[in-house]
Amino acid sequence: MPTTAATPPADPAPAPTTAPRPPEPTPGTGTPPRAPGLPGPVARRPGPPLALVAGADRSTLVVTAWSDPVVDQLGVHPCSRYVELYWLGILGPSTTFLLRRLAYGLDVRPDGFTLDLGETARALGLGDRPGAHAPFRRSLRRLQDFGLARPSGPGGLAVRTRIPPLPLRHLARLPESLQRSHARWQDEQQLAPAEQLRRRAGRLAAGLAAAGRSRDEVEVQLGRWQFHPAIAFRAAEQACGPGGPGGR
Repeated sequence: MPTTAATPPADPAPAPTTAPRPPEPTPGTGTPPRAPGLPGPVARRPGPPLALVAGADRSTLVVTAWSDPVVDQLGVHPCSRYVELYWLGILGPSTTFLLRRLAYGLDVRPDGFTLDLGETARALGLGDRPGAHAPFRRSLRRLQDFGLARPSGPGGLAVRTRIPPLPLRHLARLPESLQRSHARWQDEQQLAPAEQLRRRAGRLAAGLAAAGRSRDEVEVQLGRWQFHPAIAFRAAEQACGPGGPGGR
């Protein structure tokens, strides 16, 4: 959830910020209120292009899912450990958390939602300073620079709900330990799903055993992590030995 690194495309030229503020929903139309920091329902009304979605004191963006049959089948969820381990060092923390926030919104509202950019920027700790080079605007651009989002119609942004494996040109920028870890991950993708689960359970069980957990504790913890009881039992036995200590 990837060799000289390619330089991301240059930032687009700052765009005018004189577009009118999109109208608020009319009372009585059945549009539910939004809680602070959470996405509201999609507002399907015309608006300026993405670069011009800026009002005098606030901006909004219509976020929808980017449908890609190939990546949707092979990719990983934006909130997966793969993204945290391998994409984080390329995107940076601000852009990674923004990606996760947008993915959460699309999980809740698959048909799309309206995002208050100033509110979201403050929620992510990026402030709501206006301008094309503000931290939050840079994070939005990085999502597009790395092919994880793209403009979609007037005032809209399509965001991937499944993230592709890290391209090789970016993988070379990661520490060697993560490059080795990614190679193991790639090898595992060639295995049957059941074997993938057994190997993952074995690594987790070995880590728990090294931390001093007993065999019974390891088995219980693997069960809490939703591993099948047979896989959890076997992994705990291999990590601690059949004669390993039981519950404490």
